[in-house]
Amino acid sequence: MDYHRTPLGTSTAPYRDVWHVVLANTAARHHTERHCFSLQSHLLGAAVLLMVEETPLVTSSAMASPTVPAPSRFLIFFDFDETVIAESSDDAVIRVAPGQTIPDWLKDTFRPGQYHEHSRHILTYLAQQGVSEGTIRDAIENIQPAPGLPVLLGFLRSHHQDFECVVLSDANTYFIETWLRKAGTRQLFSEILTNPGSFNKDGHLVLQPYHAHTCPRCPDNMCKQVILRDYLGRRARERGIPFQKVFYIGDGANDVCPTLALGQKDTAFPRRDFPMHRVIQDMQREQPGIYKPMVMPWASGEDVVDCLKKAMEER
Repeated sequence: MDYHRTPLGTSTAPYRDVWHVVLANTAARHHTERHCFSLQSHLLGAAVLLMVEETPLVTSSAMASPTVPAPSRFLIFFDFDETVIAESSDDAVIRVAPGQTIPDWLKDTFRPGQYHEHSRHILTYLAQQGVSEGTIRDAIENIQPAPGLPVLLGFLRSHHQDFECVVLSDANTYFIETWLRKAGTRQLFSEILTNPGSFNKDGHLVLQPYHAHTCPRCPDNMCKQVILRDYLGRRARERGIPFQKVFYIGDGANDVCPTLALGQKDTAFPRRDFPMHRVIQDMQREQPGIYKPMVMPWASGEDVVDCLKKAMEER
């Protein structure tokens, strides 16, 4: 549930205004926010001393360790709403409300940067109207994928040894898990980093914030850059080597902040003419050089596939 999405009857202007306010602060903070990963090598050695002629020779094949698969070369982050799926998951759920909409008083509770809180209000309203878990599940399962995403996911499945895939979204675990399992693509993603969401004993879907943070650019419940940095640091320690490249696919204004942690060898894929794309264009025009990763706008998942194929050819 990304805060860039426009609630029914509201304007998209506030989301871009938030970023214009913080652009100047971004330049000052950018150099201190770079995250470095060190490559550590561990050398293992063994010595075999043959004390007597009768000691059997140990062949190299007997001493060989089991083959360990090489770690993935690339890491790819996906937003969910309007990136993996074609629309906002909230909008799909609103259509199961009485009259297929929510009342004006509920729409008016939305505040820019507070989409998570607004989503909680919507789900409370649906529970009060008697909307069941099964009805919500059906609404989520029937959401169409974004254009070309089946092709992209199919490509990643056939090259799973090269790509580690992660969902990083301001939606919630119930919506994302439900849709991915129905689509048969849950196993493609090593982790889903999002707000906890589950049904309680009364049959109400309850959302919790992902974490607390101090980033001025992001909504109170989630800073995607903090989460992305934590994930990169943890995986670097677990793998012992960094990823060759990092890719980020998104669409909303809150997908810009995590890409500020990427380097020149990495790539941001903003959905063409969506808020993420427009904010990046503003940054590049107003503060040239501050935005480090390559920018490859996409209209279809096939556009992303073409870029990933080129990356795989590089050594």
